[in-house]
Amino acid sequence: MVRIGIIGGSGIYNPNTFETVKKIVPETKFGKPSDEITIGRIAGVEVAFIPRHGSRHQYPPHSVPYRANIQALKDLGVEIVISPCAVGSLKEEYRPGDLVIADQFIDLTKNRDYTFFDSRTVHISIADPFCPDIAKIFSDAASEMKIRHHRKGTYICIEGPRFSTKAESNMFRNFADIIGMTLVPECQLAREMGMCYCSLATVTDYDVWKDEPVDIKMVLKTMSECLSKITKLLETGLPRIPAKRKCNCADAPKDAGA
Repeated sequence: MVRIGIIGGSGIYNPNTFETVKKIVPETKFGKPSDEITIGRIAGVEVAFIPRHGSRHQYPPHSVPYRANIQALKDLGVEIVISPCAVGSLKEEYRPGDLVIADQFIDLTKNRDYTFFDSRTVHISIADPFCPDIAKIFSDAASEMKIRHHRKGTYICIEGPRFSTKAESNMFRNFADIIGMTLVPECQLAREMGMCYCSLATVTDYDVWKDEPVDIKMVLKTMSECLSKITKLLETGLPRIPAKRKCNCADAPKDAGA
């Protein structure tokens, strides 16, 4: 049984910092996850790692098998999900290279599998969608490491895989701080499973509201430059996660009558 799961880019799996124990290819009732799950240790802490888009980046944001990913982690005993990701900035003060530990989201996706409960009605409470305890651990670690970060931020999730138009980008600025394509339904599925969820979002660009076109090369370049920062943050923060949770995340399914 593994308590901590990481869903992120393949760069997180660094042989210099990730001590691999084994790899598995699970099957769930929602199909296979994005790729094989690597179980190993980071800074001595056992984790289960899934590359969100697959090892060949074969799953675009709108077709990631989110339910299979979360179900596969749940089947391994995972209680806490850490999600490194790339986002665009909608505010001047959220600069490329900054880390954002999101505390809210707005869902503007259109056609995804949003719940595990298709055969009965379950209304999950998600007013505060991210685990405050895990967020504090990584925020404190980032402060100590002098990583420029934002302890709060509203993430607006769009369908993708295209980037925003200028009109959309300027509209989104009225409602959110950062923009991405993968948070939903990943975080709400984790809540349905009673998991803690923490998003470690790296700002890669200013979306398009500053009249600077965004392309995938720009995103990948900035993410690559910031990767060592994220891996070091994981090495520092993961050992601080307590053996027993004190938050209310595990109660969400019960409170919803699941």
